[in-house]
Amino acid sequence: MFIVEQYALAVALCIVTMLCWGSWANTQKLAGTTWRFELFYWDYVVGVLLAALIFAFTLGSTGAAGRPFLDDLRQASPAAVGSAFVGGIVFNAANILLVAAIALAGLAVAFPVGIGMALVLGVIVNYAAQPAGRPGMLFAGVGLVAAAIILDAIAYRRLPGQTAKNATLGLVLSMVAGLLMGFFYRFVAAAMAPDFKVMEPGKIGPYTAMVLFSAGLVASNVVFNTILMRKPVSGEPIEPAAYFRGTARDHFWGVAGGMIWAVGMTLSIIAFGVAGPAISYGLGQGATMVAAAWGVFVWREFAAAPPGTAKLLALMFVCFIAGLGLIIAAGA
Repeated sequence: MFIVEQYALAVALCIVTMLCWGSWANTQKLAGTTWRFELFYWDYVVGVLLAALIFAFTLGSTGAAGRPFLDDLRQASPAAVGSAFVGGIVFNAANILLVAAIALAGLAVAFPVGIGMALVLGVIVNYAAQPAGRPGMLFAGVGLVAAAIILDAIAYRRLPGQTAKNATLGLVLSMVAGLLMGFFYRFVAAAMAPDFKVMEPGKIGPYTAMVLFSAGLVASNVVFNTILMRKPVSGEPIEPAAYFRGTARDHFWGVAGGMIWAVGMTLSIIAFGVAGPAISYGLGQGATMVAAAWGVFVWREFAAAPPGTAKLLALMFVCFIAGLGLIIAAGA
């Protein structure tokens, strides 16, 4: 299988992860305002699984390092299989709440609050399990990210036209999503061998982990999304038949969104072998600023904000970028 051996390449892959994770949610907006996020999400999980299988049978099955995908899957211990699968379930619970928050509050709010919280918690959890990098720099970077989250929440509350119910619900869903998302990567990392060149028996490589993670995502979605369609956080309940009334464009953007996210996740766990889980995860979650940039500059979600909001947003970007810089430097 293809592996990464240089830290610089690992950082480059994490930057691609950041771009993918920060951009996939645009596909939800492109699917159209009449296509509810619950319907979009069925196609999204299919896209994640499809991309995982493509990676597994290409990069995961070629090269002299590690084990080919099918051999790796056959020798996987039940503990490793279960851990990666549970990672998919935990991520799905978090991500479906995040998508709901995007529908209520927009990209520029849901991502900085939700994913920012996930970054802070995820870096701490992953560092505690497998320390890598300079802790002083790492946690200083996390502190700046936390400041960026607070600034973004303050800016959001200044937007006119927000009902108290929607504003509160959007922020609460973002925070719950962030708390859950801070843990999913640890389950996936625990399933993988720490050294991809000399694979520990029973442990799995990144490509196998991604397929099992995706299986957990798809399986849990049957439960989570069915519940959300019957008892939505906003709007009327949706009948299952509504999914089949979607246009080819609606379905395309859902699958594309899932595949974009999965490319980022796969590259992140490939980089994990060199950068370590805390840094690999933390850099990928720089997606928050990518998504915020889409929301602020492309979708113009703060166009109607009162004077002074632009300064808060500018300071948010500065804090987040400086925090990411420290996270990168911590592992150099």
